[in-house]
Amino acid sequence: MQNIRNDNSPRQGVIQYVLNGEVQSLEHVDTTRSLLNHLREDRCLTGTKEGCAEGDCGACTVVVGELLDGELRMRTVNACIQFMPSLDGKAVFTVEHLRQEAGTLHPVQQALVDCHGSQCGFCTPGFVMSLWSLYLEHEQCDERPGREDIRSTLTGNLCRCTGYRPILDAGEQMFERAPVRFEREALKLKLEVLERSETLVYEHEGRRFFAPSNMQELIRLRAEYPGALLLAGCTDIGLWTTKQFRDIGDIIFVGKVPQLKRIERDQQFLRVGSAVSLTDSFAAIVELYPQLKELWERFASKPIRNAGTLGGNVANGSPIGDSMPALVALGARVVMQGLGGSRTLALEDLYTGYMRKDMHADEFVEALLIPLPEAGWQMRTYKLSKRFDSDISAVCAAFSIRLDAGRVVDCRVAYGGMAATVKRACHCEQQLIGMSWTEDTLEQAKAALDEDYQPLSDMRASAEYRQQCAKNLLYRFYLETRLNQPVPKERIRVFDVAQEQP
Repeated sequence: MQNIRNDNSPRQGVIQYVLNGEVQSLEHVDTTRSLLNHLREDRCLTGTKEGCAEGDCGACTVVVGELLDGELRMRTVNACIQFMPSLDGKAVFTVEHLRQEAGTLHPVQQALVDCHGSQCGFCTPGFVMSLWSLYLEHEQCDERPGREDIRSTLTGNLCRCTGYRPILDAGEQMFERAPVRFEREALKLKLEVLERSETLVYEHEGRRFFAPSNMQELIRLRAEYPGALLLAGCTDIGLWTTKQFRDIGDIIFVGKVPQLKRIERDQQFLRVGSAVSLTDSFAAIVELYPQLKELWERFASKPIRNAGTLGGNVANGSPIGDSMPALVALGARVVMQGLGGSRTLALEDLYTGYMRKDMHADEFVEALLIPLPEAGWQMRTYKLSKRFDSDISAVCAAFSIRLDAGRVVDCRVAYGGMAATVKRACHCEQQLIGMSWTEDTLEQAKAALDEDYQPLSDMRASAEYRQQCAKNLLYRFYLETRLNQPVPKERIRVFDVAQEQP
């Protein structure tokens, strides 16, 4: 039987966090106990709903606060795929927190009522929390979010009743009511008390959860427990427990190591630590490569990007991970760390087969090195999926090319969803390098893709669809980067195939 105590003195072997403003200590729960189940079953906070249990529908959206370099950051996450020990030292806010004195509604809630933004009501608490996070972002400034910002904030919230328009209206109108200020300084003080300088070691029924606080401890633990699962954002591993009911054993959580949460830049590379969130990673990358903005927006949902990490996406090695084609096309490198020190290799060389990597038992991904932009290079990424937002790709393509006087000097072509790993199209590249950037060259390069890939058919797309779309996207890249050449009218309709669904 679990034991929940209100106790703000840090103790080893105890999960300590802030819940709706109050410090809590938690023991005797499983290492993979989800935040959603804890809230609903242990705390009787049933405003947070379970819809999909896989981080897709947003009904369980909560806001998590944490200190980063002494600053408070408040962001939405999906409670259904967050393990309780990973929330040690953080703050969790549910929809119940928004209730005001005398039971009055928060401006976010009142706007939803006034705009008729709730129909069946099941998804409403998740929408409320997503809008509240946006409210917090703008409460200290005069600038108000536009409708596109509101839409982006809500990409992780699905309404089965199709009531999106009034919800968007509520997002615009929530600032028109009497403001309610969030007590940031009070929360910061509570989180400062909960900060640990040592490794958290939490154990339950023979399963251990380690949260090292520095790089040396992480290296030691990884070597001592090579069979332990490395955990970052839990956006994929969470589904192993909620959908596959897997016993994942010991866990080493990397989210408390400061060195892994840094973004640095020198004269050659942007260095992104493996525990930096997808949100922060893409923000830094897009500043250098604005062409990746749409990919950033369409990479899962905002709560998933807030929780997930770029390093985790790379280390996972899924052939449909959307970050890898772009990183490979940019010439990114991955830094591995282990007992024997660090080593660096090209990202495409990390993957040796389906979900297999050139990684020693004591190693982990420390950082990604992304080359800074060079003059003369043009770059694009494209994603095809059944849903525009928050969906897994059928095909994700990334292209980089350097032209000189209309001739291809160098290029990198990479696709996800086309093979067992994210893979460069070497035959295609060979057909392009040294050739004039023309229609004839493109036809040869498109034909070479048949040698590079033999895709599979699955629930997302057929093999034929994928192969045709890969060629169409290469042609689209050509049209967007050619040197002031007119678009042949007979070629324009080639994109219709890419827009159809399998």
